[in-house]
Amino acid sequence: MTPLVEIRDLYCEMVTFDGVAKVLNGVSLTINKGDLLGVVGETGCGKSVTAMSIPRLVPQPPARYPSGQVLFNGQDVLKISAEEVRDLRARKIGVVFQDPMTGLNPVFTIEEQMVDSILARQNALHATGWGRGWLPSAREERRAARERAVQLLRRVGIPEPEKRIFTYPHEYSGGMRQRVLIALAISGRPELLIADEPTTALDVSVQAQILRLIAELVREINLTVMLITHNIGVVAQLCNRIAVMYAGNVVESGPTREILRNPKHPYTKGLMQAIPADNSVRGSLQGVAGNVPSLLAPPSGCRFHTRCSYVTDRCKAALPPMQIVAPDHEVACVLYEDGVPAS
Repeated sequence: MTPLVEIRDLYCEMVTFDGVAKVLNGVSLTINKGDLLGVVGETGCGKSVTAMSIPRLVPQPPARYPSGQVLFNGQDVLKISAEEVRDLRARKIGVVFQDPMTGLNPVFTIEEQMVDSILARQNALHATGWGRGWLPSAREERRAARERAVQLLRRVGIPEPEKRIFTYPHEYSGGMRQRVLIALAISGRPELLIADEPTTALDVSVQAQILRLIAELVREINLTVMLITHNIGVVAQLCNRIAVMYAGNVVESGPTREILRNPKHPYTKGLMQAIPADNSVRGSLQGVAGNVPSLLAPPSGCRFHTRCSYVTDRCKAALPPMQIVAPDHEVACVLYEDGVPAS
């Protein structure tokens, strides 16, 4: 079966005033249809750049891709035309961005923004079940799109959507705005939903509601999800697979339960040790020592070796390849090249 998304040895550089930042360093990642993939790692590790490369939302310039492929249903999106990219974003990939406070235009009503989006995706006719033998007027098209927008708002839990659709974004809470953004993202019935830290700006109770909504949509419309987050607890609750990134590399990937119970890479272990438990006492959390390296002058070999307690000369010489350590569980660490696990 062809994966829905397959990223192959992707390199991405950002040209800045201070130099060229090597943001992605040979990222390889696979997302199968029906997956709920959680991508975790510290700020600046390349999570969002990896995700936004799929719908080609990373501006070029300043970004450039020296090598690698981003395959969506077997097609390399880095090589398709601008028109094909617009079609990909309109019909096949939905994106929920991080901040619901700035995700909507404050000077337009929800109705204007949703209807225009639905019409741009050319979904109004299909959503209302009109036949293909005749073309509706612009007024009928817009009314159909409005009905579709109301249906979407009702589905994501907006109360009284027939009335609330005519209000402005500032009249919504942060959680309600995020629901509107999710409704916009699924209005084209996408195959893939990219959620870039969708719960970061929300309080804990609203976070749970948003995560529950995403899980319900996955079941209802056979959605595949790529969730970008710092919160491993969120991944444990929602996702069936995890990819751990560090400084532009995927260092470990596999089933959620397997990685949470048996993390292999020293970085993954450090992330797990930084999570407080019910019996944690002040000062007992260890985390990961040191700081994330500058991507303007990243370390040679494994980029984690400057913070790793297992470092050897082999770590500094070359980037370790992914090793299979369990079914569907891979780790990029020299400690597993000879079958010797980290203790």
